[in-house]
Amino acid sequence: MKNSYKLKAAMVMILILTAAGLSACSSGETSETETTTVTVSAAASLTDALQEAADVFHDEHPEIQIDFNFGGSGALQQQISQGAPADMFFSASQSDFDVLVENGQIDTEHSKALLVNELVLVTPQDDQTVDSFENITEADQIAVGTPESVPAGKYAMETFETMGIAETLDPLLVYAEDVRAVLTYAERGEVNAGLVYRTDALTSDAVEVADTAPEDAHSPIVYPVGLINESENAEAAEAFYEFLQTEDALAIFEEYGFTAQ
Repeated sequence: MKNSYKLKAAMVMILILTAAGLSACSSGETSETETTTVTVSAAASLTDALQEAADVFHDEHPEIQIDFNFGGSGALQQQISQGAPADMFFSASQSDFDVLVENGQIDTEHSKALLVNELVLVTPQDDQTVDSFENITEADQIAVGTPESVPAGKYAMETFETMGIAETLDPLLVYAEDVRAVLTYAERGEVNAGLVYRTDALTSDAVEVADTAPEDAHSPIVYPVGLINESENAEAAEAFYEFLQTEDALAIFEEYGFTAQ
């Protein structure tokens, strides 16, 4: 009888220890699969290249998930200035980026001018109304980004001013919320022409690059990237920030038409 009692007690103890061990293993597995999410506010023109770069980064760092908020750099800067959550800002405008530096939201030692782009004139494939800046005034409608919030729109307006055709083109302009929206207008044939970055034009088979804006016609198109000081995921954000400066990441950007700074 005593032996039977001891045997039952031993079996109960084994079950308790086994359950505890399984619980510990389960807890350990959960801990290992926990991920940190890094939120990157980035210019719309970076969409395709950044998403591919993030996929490569995630393969190397499965514990870090990269989420993007793409849009016009000016609008993104305003969002971050007003407290919108972000761990990193990747801008298509140095001036919008500098606002956050001046506000103390980004430190210069945690920022870098990483890429360069070009401004081009695109037209729908089946629309020959415009074939260069020389006859752009023959268009009925021209899409550009809203210059107050879209750097490509600001560069477009600077180009028109330099060429002395800003007043002539003003009634023809259709404003878009970001550079990808400008590209969409041209792809659909809703305008005769649009001004986008070369990198955006290269993503589409529905438009042709009719001309390239002279470099001295507008401000330099530089893409600075930096870490947000108030980030709650600083270590993970810095890992992605450092990755973006590697040869592997820069090679991806160059495939999409960017030039490393």
